Amino acid sequence: MLKKFITQKARQTQKLGELLAQELTTGQVICLSGDLGAGKTTFSQGFLKGLKIKGPHTSPTFVVIKHYKSKFSIFNFQFSKKQKTKIQNIYHFDAYRVKAKDILDLGWEEIVNNKSNIVLVEWAERIKKIIPPNALWINFQGLSQNERKITFQSHP
Repeated sequence: MLKKFITQKARQTQKLGELLAQELTTGQVICLSGDLGAGKTTFSQGFLKGLKIKGPHTSPTFVVIKHYKSKFSIFNFQFSKKQKTKIQNIYHFDAYRVKAKDILDLGWEEIVNNKSNIVLVEWAERIKKIIPPNALWINFQGLSQNERKITFQSHP
């Protein structure tokens, strides 16, 4: 899967995050990559809003991880049956200032293996070696002060 979007304003980038939140399956790991100021945190704000997480939504740059409890339910389609599944936890990581070992020490394996969790990782390219192979990668590229190219792909 490869999809590309161009956003013209921060609000459009947030809205794209909100829309992705509506299309999730449980147990999803979402990896955000791109230069500083490319839109990762803005997208994350919309994503968390789409999951009905109360704000303010700030990046966990200095704390590395933020944990949110969720009451949000999504519909999973398996074997032609629509099942409502509750997302219990959302983990928002920022790997800008850390290494993969630091993330592993925070309980990474347990977090990503729990199918009732959603994991969002900013600067995921810095810990690529511990990212599950089925993760969704989203790359952010600043085209101008307000314009962003956002590319979704199954593998980096």
